[in-house]
Amino acid sequence: MTSRNLSDHPPVGVIGAGNFGSAVANLLARHRNVLLYARDEKVIKRITQTRENRGHSMHKNVTPTSDLQLLARECEVIFPIVPSSHFRSMMKKLSPHLHPYHILIHGTKGLDITLPKGQTIETVSKLNRSQVKTMSEVIREESVVVRVGCLAGPNLSKELAARHPAATVIASPFNEVISLGKKLLRNDRFQVYGNNELIGVELAGVLKNIIAIASGALSGMGYGENARGLLISRGVVEMIHVGRALGGNTKAFLGVAGIGDLVTTSNSTLSRNFQVGYKLAQGMTLEEILASMDEIAEGVNTVRIIKKCADYYKLRAPITTTLYKVLFEDLTVKQAISYLMRYPLNVDIDFLD
Repeated sequence: MTSRNLSDHPPVGVIGAGNFGSAVANLLARHRNVLLYARDEKVIKRITQTRENRGHSMHKNVTPTSDLQLLARECEVIFPIVPSSHFRSMMKKLSPHLHPYHILIHGTKGLDITLPKGQTIETVSKLNRSQVKTMSEVIREESVVVRVGCLAGPNLSKELAARHPAATVIASPFNEVISLGKKLLRNDRFQVYGNNELIGVELAGVLKNIIAIASGALSGMGYGENARGLLISRGVVEMIHVGRALGGNTKAFLGVAGIGDLVTTSNSTLSRNFQVGYKLAQGMTLEEILASMDEIAEGVNTVRIIKKCADYYKLRAPITTTLYKVLFEDLTVKQAISYLMRYPLNVDIDFLD
């Protein structure tokens, strides 16, 4: 696409200049000019001067900015890609500048929680669905935007930067959002699928991070592919049971955004969640692991949230519950694996009945 053609279209916005935000900005920049929002002026200066960010060589069509108002004014389509713990506060800042004509397609694989006054995630004992929101629900709660979607799938940032073949899913109840997402992102090395099950796809992207931590722990213990195959297959079943209880559709967990993403993150040392599990098994404490990471591993907070949802809905979620005890109580990885191997399960597949 020539620069003249690019100027015929409004730029696309990306909020969040982390690894995945940078990778998505570069993908979009193959087709459109991109405004990339970063809070840190040092990041903006670095991108402007060196065209580099977090190991990504930034495309010439990407312009960094710290002005949310400018981004919202110039861009009709915006991709918010910030950690779930900051997502609602980001939306509160962005919301005054948004209009019903905007389209938001987020790329955040986490959950937002609303707690009673005086409670924290550590002190609350159970959580129900009214207290737990996906990012598309946060967007709708905090803004006038109607047309929302999410970006999900096996999208490891380093592989996207290296232009390895990959695919993603644009999920939205609006076919217009899916079509636009495909048009903006698809290229010869990057396939884009559509799915109308927005909540299910969001939950699939969230829940697979739990299994990825457990998979990293298996690797850290030196176990092989039989153990990982068992974990992933049981993980799919657990994801579907929990996902359905939280409003997701079974089909959403069986495609690229479900099994595809699960297999990728459960097998990749590039995955932050995999690294958490691996380092736990190597003897590091959770505090040491989190302090050593430059970006948030969403799965850690997800384990907390989903364990308390499972307690509320009386769900059978042995991987999540056991991993919770490893992360936040005093269970060792070795004890956890021993317990899970003895867990009484008589049926292989029980979600298709």
